[in-house]
Amino acid sequence: MRALPFLVIACITMSALAPAAAQQFSGNYPICLQRWEWGGSTTIWCQYSSWEECKATAAGLPAMCLVNPYAPGPSRPDRAPRQR
Repeated sequence: MRALPFLVIACITMSALAPAAAQQFSGNYPICLQRWEWGGSTTIWCQYSSWEECKATAAGLPAMCLVNPYAPGPSRPDRAPRQR
């Protein structure tokens, strides 16, 4: 029973030190900027229309540009039925 307060304090401390949940990609823009923050966390902004626009923003920062995997891509034409 003496260990219970210690365990409660340990659980609170460990949950406070745990990293935040991963940020998901969002937005309809095809290019994202991932920037590293002090302490090892990262932030992702998906608001760029071109690589050049993203690279201009990332210049001089601890950052890199990424393709947004959730951005809507160009529509593909339907396949024609196969001839048998």
